[in-house]
Amino acid sequence: MGHTTARIKLSGPDLRKSREVELLVDTESTYTWIARTLLDELAVRPSTTRIIRTIDGRSLRRDVGEAIMEYAGERATRMVVFADFDDAEVLGVDALEGLGLEVDPVTRELRKAASLPAL
Repeated sequence: MGHTTARIKLSGPDLRKSREVELLVDTESTYTWIARTLLDELAVRPSTTRIIRTIDGRSLRRDVGEAIMEYAGERATRMVVFADFDDAEVLGVDALEGLGLEVDPVTRELRKAASLPAL
């Protein structure tokens, strides 16, 4: 089974400064992880620090802030984790839901969701 990736447009508070980044879609990750260097370049600032439990059981302390994401004509402000040098950059479930996206279970491609959960 292959991996699903998405080319996402990221912006900070100044929408004129944006970058496209290809991210691995990770439906096991709550948040989207973006390299700190890119978030700094886009003037995204941390709003808090969180302790995040990884899939292998480690607890990591990481800064978290808000970035604007665009994909397939949809735009949303979502929480992002400031990824360290050795952290993977991934598109998490929070961003998928905020942008109204889902992974097609057959083709593994990212698509607009037919409907959104009300819960």
